[in-house]
Amino acid sequence: MIEWRMSMCMLIRRQKDDLFLMKTARLQVLTTPAFRDWLRKEARNAGVSVAELVRTRCERKPTGEEQAVAKLAADLQKEVRRAQASLRSGLAEATSVLAELKANRQRRNVPERA
Repeated sequence: MIEWRMSMCMLIRRQKDDLFLMKTARLQVLTTPAFRDWLRKEARNAGVSVAELVRTRCERKPTGEEQAVAKLAADLQKEVRRAQASLRSGLAEATSVLAELKANRQRRNVPERA
């Protein structure tokens, strides 16, 4: 038996001692007309509403493969940051050496004053 009750603007369905909350919070998302049309087409092909399509795609848990890709992406970002830091350090060292060489060259080319 399904019993419907209205409580604080939320519909609650009680079935076999399980409590299910109906989705009643509204979210407005601005997008391009082309993306909206694509969402409508995807929802129609799946036989669900656009809202249900968005919920199921956003609420689903990532697969093992998706988790592995996410970990690889995080590892890659970490390594990119390390490489960037190494490059900055190397560039700073090269700039310092060039400045030192330039100063030495200028000292050699300047005639000494007595």
